[in-house]
Amino acid sequence: MLNHVKKFTLFILLGFVLTGCTHSVASEPDLIGEISAEQLLAQYPAFQAEYKAYRPSKEELAAVAELQKDTLVVLFGTWCHDSQREVPRLLKTFDLSGLEVPKLTLVAVDRKKTDPQGLAKQYGLRFTPTFILLNDGKELGRVIERPKTGLTQDLKALAAATR
Repeated sequence: MLNHVKKFTLFILLGFVLTGCTHSVASEPDLIGEISAEQLLAQYPAFQAEYKAYRPSKEELAAVAELQKDTLVVLFGTWCHDSQREVPRLLKTFDLSGLEVPKLTLVAVDRKKTDPQGLAKQYGLRFTPTFILLNDGKELGRVIERPKTGLTQDLKALAAATR
């Protein structure tokens, strides 16, 4: 009997890990559609708090220089804890870099990962947040949910690998 309980508990925990940002609870209503960085930070305290607290590394700040000619589409959920962590960090890094940042489009999706413009479907969104790096409309690559090194450093590596 105890063995079945352990297996069931493991199964439940694995389900939570694999579903990513699908069951987070938020006190603010879910935002859906394109939004500016300023509006996002003003309307969603969790994003604002992470933005204020985050201190990007010198490497992250320097990596922004490699992205100046690119476009970045960010598909995220205001309800998603990974988005609440990574999106404000990206915005803060861009703001503190002092450099021209890439063209940035922030698109909030609902819990079904859809948006009014259909960008989530167009880009085949599966997990949030997803950061899609484009150059002249061609996808160079994407960072999904959590960066390996640092978000701008991972994006820089994608840009360098395709040029």
